Amino acid sequence: MKLQHVYEAQQFTLPKLLELFNLADDMERIVNRGGTKDYQSKIMASLFYEPSTRTRFSFESAMLRLGGSVISTERAQEFSSVMLGESLEDTVRVVGNYSDVIVLRSNEIGGAKRAAEVSSVPVINAGDGKGGQHPTQALLDLYTIHKEVKTIDGVKVAMVGNLADGRTVRSLAYLLGKFERVKLYFVAPPALQMKQDILDYLARHNCWFTLESDLKKVLPEVDVLYVTRIEQEVLDQHEKINREIASSFFINAEMMKLLRPNGLVMHPLPRLSEIAPAVDADPRSAYFRQTRNGVLIRMALLVSLWE
Repeated sequence: MKLQHVYEAQQFTLPKLLELFNLADDMERIVNRGGTKDYQSKIMASLFYEPSTRTRFSFESAMLRLGGSVISTERAQEFSSVMLGESLEDTVRVVGNYSDVIVLRSNEIGGAKRAAEVSSVPVINAGDGKGGQHPTQALLDLYTIHKEVKTIDGVKVAMVGNLADGRTVRSLAYLLGKFERVKLYFVAPPALQMKQDILDYLARHNCWFTLESDLKKVLPEVDVLYVTRIEQEVLDQHEKINREIASSFFINAEMMKLLRPNGLVMHPLPRLSEIAPAVDADPRSAYFRQTRNGVLIRMALLVSLWE
């Protein structure tokens, strides 16, 4: 079934995911030959209420490589009519008259779905609120696993860091739960563990998972290590989560020795201090390759919404 909007990971069926992966492969060939002008009549509006580097630039790069144009605002809460009290719904209604698709980063959980309900053009969720969702990040993460591990069925993935608030891990868990024999290891301090709604979803879909706090125990078991940051403000808010606990999730050369020789290290970025720069040279480190895949999967998603 054709998607009209993309506001949460649950919208994607397994056939749709595989269709997007095949289309992303086609987009890679298009990028390698210098892009296309097939969509030069299309305009994308990037409407960001929070700062962004990778998501905003990769969407805008995707649009430009398709031959289209971009209109944009970053920190829309300061540099738009929101300053005058305009609602999200009214802003989206207006921006839809200027564009063929709206890429929205909202500072509210559920903001993208609210926007989709009133928009005359497709809305794509580019991240909504702390602890919300980031479905296109999950798509590029899944596509990276698809390309580098070669199969998603049966994959073992450890998600590490602030899982309670992490919209990237929440969205990725939804997508991984659609595949067969997947095993998910949620590794975090108890106060930052994955929330119950995701665990209930995985249980309903018969997806195996476990809650852990010892990363060294988990590393030899998994195919993919998906690292997220634990923000300093989170450490400051939780007395039990101090620097000593956070450092036990630090990925350095010693930790990498525990990971399988053909394992994969991923990170949605930006990173703080959770991965040592020396790890970047390890061929198992895929986080910068993820960013390239982000352009391809977002090109594929834009095309699929218009075709």
